[in-house]
Amino acid sequence: MALVTDSLISLDGGHKARSTLTKSRIRFVIAVLIVLFAGVAGRLVQLGATVTDSSIDGVARDLITATRPTLLDRNGLEMAVDIPAPSLYAEPRRIIDVNEAVEKLRTVMPDLDATWLRQRLTGDKGFVWIRRELTPAIEAKVFELGIPGLDFLTESKRFYPSGQEASHILGAVNIDNQGTMGIEKTMDDRDVGMLQALGLARGNELAPVSLSIDLRVQHAIYEQLSDALTRYQAVAAAGVMMDVTTGEILGLVSLPDFDPNRPDTMDAAYNGLKGQRFNRITYGIYELGSTFKTITFAGALDQGAISLTDQVDASEGVRFGRFTIDDFHGKHRVLSVPEVFKYSSNIGTIKIMEAMGKDNLRAFMTRLGLDQPVPFDVPEMRAPSVPKTFSEVVAATASYGHGLSVSPLHMVRAVAALVNDGVMVTPTLFKRSAEDAAVEGIRVVSPETSARVRYLLRLNALEGSGSRMNLFANGFRVGGKTGTAEKVVGKAYAADKTLAVFASAFPVDKPRYAMVILVDEPHEENAQSGRTAGWNAGEVTGRIVQRVAPMLGISPDFSQSFDDQLVPPELRTVLSAGEAAL
Repeated sequence: MALVTDSLISLDGGHKARSTLTKSRIRFVIAVLIVLFAGVAGRLVQLGATVTDSSIDGVARDLITATRPTLLDRNGLEMAVDIPAPSLYAEPRRIIDVNEAVEKLRTVMPDLDATWLRQRLTGDKGFVWIRRELTPAIEAKVFELGIPGLDFLTESKRFYPSGQEASHILGAVNIDNQGTMGIEKTMDDRDVGMLQALGLARGNELAPVSLSIDLRVQHAIYEQLSDALTRYQAVAAAGVMMDVTTGEILGLVSLPDFDPNRPDTMDAAYNGLKGQRFNRITYGIYELGSTFKTITFAGALDQGAISLTDQVDASEGVRFGRFTIDDFHGKHRVLSVPEVFKYSSNIGTIKIMEAMGKDNLRAFMTRLGLDQPVPFDVPEMRAPSVPKTFSEVVAATASYGHGLSVSPLHMVRAVAALVNDGVMVTPTLFKRSAEDAAVEGIRVVSPETSARVRYLLRLNALEGSGSRMNLFANGFRVGGKTGTAEKVVGKAYAADKTLAVFASAFPVDKPRYAMVILVDEPHEENAQSGRTAGWNAGEVTGRIVQRVAPMLGISPDFSQSFDDQLVPPELRTVLSAGEAAL
């Protein structure tokens, strides 16, 4: 009995021992599972709390991967497009063997610096660029290397099919596809709401944006200005053409320029006035010489200070203290008002200004917006330099375009207004209807004054300094005014360095386009030619009109009736009286 009892006790003790061991093991397993699950839970919490880096090297990912809208000319031709480009990046913390990765990558891209690459791939960073905008062939070779920690990001690379022909209009983008110049920068800088209204907001599947530029006109201007640099051995040349009714810019060229497809040419593209590749149409300000006489005449005619039938004594120079202002090729006789314009008489223009009054001339310049920057669609703009008040001598020189500096964009807007029945519209690089332009149009002179300005411009083309221009553009009824200004070197004018300008409009019987052409420091083309604007900027204008007028639907017409219709009524009476006397 005692033996049985002992056996039962022993069996019971064994069960208890095994039960205790089992429980201990279960507790251990549970503890391990709790630790594991706690670790997983903690990691999940950590990952959930981690904010994903939304930038790459300080640039937002959505900006890097975003596309830009295709830019089209007014006829639907592509001026700027996005093309997909693979870019190689690395996650250094996932690189297993840095040295091996460096060696393999340099077999595909041997120009990569080994030391730089090794430093780039070392560390615990989550993202570093290795090479941006690769070709598909290079992408395939890198992919075949099979290096852990390397991957590709598809970016949008900007491409400009027309190369540098429209560089100062379009501008450029940086490696992150962000606008740095021109219309590209404007699209990035403008208010988001405005951009969305224009269809320019950044994002995917953007609608194309139509610009006002006509690539046919742009090419013609570019070609003729490039020829001018060689033909006249000039240091620079520029030109702009504007629709006088809508304000649309059809062409804008400034040489020297740059190629937006080649970043190495962009570094010196815009360096204030220290570089040579700045936009001379918008950022350059100049004394535009006798082209300003058009403005003086318009102001005096509009205010009734003179009429076209008046006579002006230009027989002697105008004295200011010990200085005398004379004419370049003076007639030194009494001139009619049209003759003052045709012969570009400084003496006659000063006397017309004096009849108008210096304060009235200054106020008229404000009305034309010549003392403020022109509202425009590129950021490369510069304020004009116009004295706030005019003394007698400053007003005298300003009347023929000296002592004040404005941009060619100022001048083309003013000429457009003076031939457009006196209504001034703001220039734009975006397409705009005549109705929309009319809403913001500002009347600066009367329609009657505008008609007289058109007559004077055409008279100068037929009989004055614009006659060489008319030889090339004959039949397209162009009117214009030359301006040859000595450039300021240091603190004095240099007679051997001039700026030649030609401001024009066509066809003057029904004006549609205004244009300003600038040739900087031209030389004589040959022994029989000269350096004044009629020989260079005027000829360039004529060649451009000859090329583009048929493209724009303007047919040549050599009928005298068009010019006869431009003669103002008061002059017809005078001419009829003269003929009757004969």
